[in-house]
Amino acid sequence: MTTVEGRVEVPAPEAAPSRSAASTAMRRSAPIVGALAGFLAVWYAVTYLLLPARQRFLLPPPHEVYGGALSNPQLMGPMLEALGRTFAVALVGLVIAVVFGISYAVVMSQWSWAEKILYPYAVILQTIPILALVPLIGIWLGYAFPARVAVCVIIALFPMIANTLFGLQSASAAAHDLFTLNKATRWQRLTKLQFPAAVPSIFTGLRNAAGLSVIGAIVGDYFFQQGAPGIGGLLRVYTQRLQMEALLTAVTLTALFGVVIFTVFAVLDRAVVGRWYGRVAR
Repeated sequence: MTTVEGRVEVPAPEAAPSRSAASTAMRRSAPIVGALAGFLAVWYAVTYLLLPARQRFLLPPPHEVYGGALSNPQLMGPMLEALGRTFAVALVGLVIAVVFGISYAVVMSQWSWAEKILYPYAVILQTIPILALVPLIGIWLGYAFPARVAVCVIIALFPMIANTLFGLQSASAAAHDLFTLNKATRWQRLTKLQFPAAVPSIFTGLRNAAGLSVIGAIVGDYFFQQGAPGIGGLLRVYTQRLQMEALLTAVTLTALFGVVIFTVFAVLDRAVVGRWYGRVAR
């Protein structure tokens, strides 16, 4: 304790040592590891306890599925190439859905009559089963890359429209009144008030649309057989041939692919929205 010019200064307490990066990583990965272990345990139980020996080819144990597939380059090579094609379809479809969805929502947010006219079309597009549109898409666009992208856009579009519109309309009335008092233009109101208020909702829609674009790419690959096959096309072939090891490996790859895409946009969401809005890390 020291005194400076008659004032008593108390030394600040030392900061508690931060947890190591390794312990933090272990804490965060423990639920994932536990869920994976539980899944594998259920898989083994179903294979060896529920299925008779003569039916175990329907669900081979994990070590046979992944051990045989990962050690077979003739199987994994085409599968990874197909996954890359599916990624390209999903990425292009997502970009189109994001651009068109945000633009569509901006138009509706600026004029109430535009929302009344345009929003029902977005709802109709969302409610029509995609399998009912697949034949028409194939007839109109062919059965190659453009048709698969169109399926992605149709599936991923509505979350971008709905979430963006909600975000653009979420600014408070008091904030709008302040912009009105300052004689802000429509463009200033949109860029400096509505878009900043809509950022969290836009990223929510982006996360959902990213996952749905992967589903759309796989659905398009599954039904459109022209051109180089995507992972959905391989799923169809493996199903028809009852190649269970290859089928389960392909399903696992598609699941991991979807998880990676969702995680990337979730991390981006946390980085951008957390920085803008001061979200507390948990």
